[in-house]
Amino acid sequence: MKRREAGVTLIEMLVAITLLSLLSVGMVMAIQVGLSAYTRTESKLMANRRAAGAQKILQEELEGMVPASVMCGAGGQSGAGTRAIFFQGASDSIWMVSTFSLQQGWRGQAQILQLFVIPGDQNGGVRLVVNEIPYSGSRAAAPLCINTMNVPNSIGKLPVFGPPRASPNSFVLADKLAYCRFSYFSPAPGMYQPPAWQPTWAAKGWPLAIRIDMAPLTPDASRLQPITVTAPIHIRRDTEKNYVLPY
Repeated sequence: MKRREAGVTLIEMLVAITLLSLLSVGMVMAIQVGLSAYTRTESKLMANRRAAGAQKILQEELEGMVPASVMCGAGGQSGAGTRAIFFQGASDSIWMVSTFSLQQGWRGQAQILQLFVIPGDQNGGVRLVVNEIPYSGSRAAAPLCINTMNVPNSIGKLPVFGPPRASPNSFVLADKLAYCRFSYFSPAPGMYQPPAWQPTWAAKGWPLAIRIDMAPLTPDASRLQPITVTAPIHIRRDTEKNYVLPY
């Protein structure tokens, strides 16, 4: 009697190939879904890191402000010019000197900071940007000052700087904002009067704090949103006094 040889039929082979194909397609789809979820999560994490990093940079720049001065109208003459404190605060821009730098952190040279608001791309709200210029002394910074203005109830002067301009070297701190406004915490003007927030700075010295109000153009609960930054300013120097050590 002849024995039958073991094997598979053509139908069994087709069924096996079909099942393997379906299993492969399912695995590929599962991998695609996982990669897509990972990409979305990574994108949100990176956006959150950028937002948190920009908020921290902005906070440290403001808190790093130092009592610097500028010789307005000095030109190239060593004895000419009017000394004024290096600070100008408007509702949409700030000129100041800070010891914090974007590139070198707290370890580098003092920088002249221009914090200002510009329109966003394609009318997409506004954005907050900063320019950095190395500060090498009051006379070297003289070309930046175009005029001076009197301070009420004081013999001091405030500098008048030109409007800052964005350039390829400008760093964007916050983008796609519905608004961005600066305000300054002013000391009490008189007895029994509390300090108050002012939209512009027109007093001698420096404000007690600086606040930057921001709101996103399109709120998204799944992402870290730009928030208001309030930085205390710890400068108690009187600009009308000459601090010289006796010899």
